[in-house]
Formats: sequence, structure tokens, C-alpha cells
Amino acid sequence: MDIDFDKAGGLVPAIIQDATTKNVLMLGFMNREAYQKTVETKKVTFWSRTRKCLWTKGETSGHYLDLVSIKNDCDNDTLLVRVHPNGPTCHKGTDTCWGETNEYNPILFLTELQDFIQARHRQMPEGSYTTSLFKKGVNKMAQKLGEEALETVIEATNGTDDRLVYEASDMLYHLIVLLTSKGIRIEDVASELLRRHNPDWDKDRRLSKSKE
Repeated sequence: MDIDFDKAGGLVPAIIQDATTKNVLMLGFMNREAYQKTVETKKVTFWSRTRKCLWTKGETSGHYLDLVSIKNDCDNDTLLVRVHPNGPTCHKGTDTCWGETNEYNPILFLTELQDFIQARHRQMPEGSYTTSLFKKGVNKMAQKLGEEALETVIEATNGTDDRLVYEASDMLYHLIVLLTSKGIRIEDVASELLRRHNPDWDKDRRLSKSKE
């Protein structure tokens, strides 16, 4: 990777991002030696501008930043470092240096789930329930989605909240399987909902365009 350390006097900013939650944890600086040590040890290491020495994040607290990946930006002078943090990142004890809580938003899992389902669609491993759905074809998948939707309605009208969440999860899973079979992503559905959230959205105009 070609990193331009010379542009800023031997240092480049390193933006630290949690690889799972996608939250930004902190900003540090690396020189060539810090970068090389990070790559070699898989523990994020910076150059301390105050102490004028290398420091590996967590060497005192034990809250290391385990390296996942490093990407260069378009100008080759800023790094995006994705990590798995072992505890709070900030020296003040907070998850991030901005005092934010580093929590995973479960809605992001829908993308991961469809990535997994797409892999099943490509590989079609034997013994997989998802594979069996794909093999039955679109009509059977749509029928199964309808059954799960009905069970969700039943729990909503005459069941418990826990069972409603359970059945709604089944329904959503089977919806994503059906979408995958049609080459459609769950993000396409989210984009449609985003368009509808716009006060200027015109349902009739949208439907007329889809019929053209």
C-alpha cells in the first residue's frame, strides 16, 4: 500500500473504526514505523506527538485494538483502520473519544443476513434449509412467506409480544429469501421506504412510472 507519509512531515491521520458496529472510536497518527508494527503485531500502534515515541493502544490498560483491516484514502494520506476493540477506547473510560456508546445497531444485521442468504443461493449446500427453499422455486417461496405473514397476524391479534417478534422474524427471513431469488436486496426496500418518507413523494406518479 502506497502511503504518503511525507505530505504531513512523516505522519498520517489514522481513523479508528469498529469493524462490527461501524462506529468511529478515535483518531490517532501513524508514522512508517507505527504502521509497520501495527501490521506485524495486529495491535494498533500510533506515534505519540507529545511523548515522541511509539505507543500501542492498550499496552497500559489492556484495552487493545485488534487489527481487522487498513485502507488508504484517495490521496494516500489518511488511513481507515478497522478494529475489534477490547474494552473502552478512550483513556477517560468511554467507548469512543467523543463519549459515545459503541453499540451495534441490529438493523445492520439485515445486510449481513442477506449476504449469507446470497452465499447459500450461489453455493446451494446440501442439508441447508435456505437451499431447500431456493430449490422449491418462487411460487413455493411466496406461499411460505404468506404462511409466515398469517402467523404474524395471528400473534399480533391474539398472541404475546414475544411470539409476535418470533413470527415476525420468520416472516422477514422468508421475505429476504424471496427477494434474493428475484435479485433484489433488502436495501432496495429500505430505499423505497426512504423515498416514501419524503413529503414530496407521489404514490400515483410512482405507480404510473412502474407500469411504463
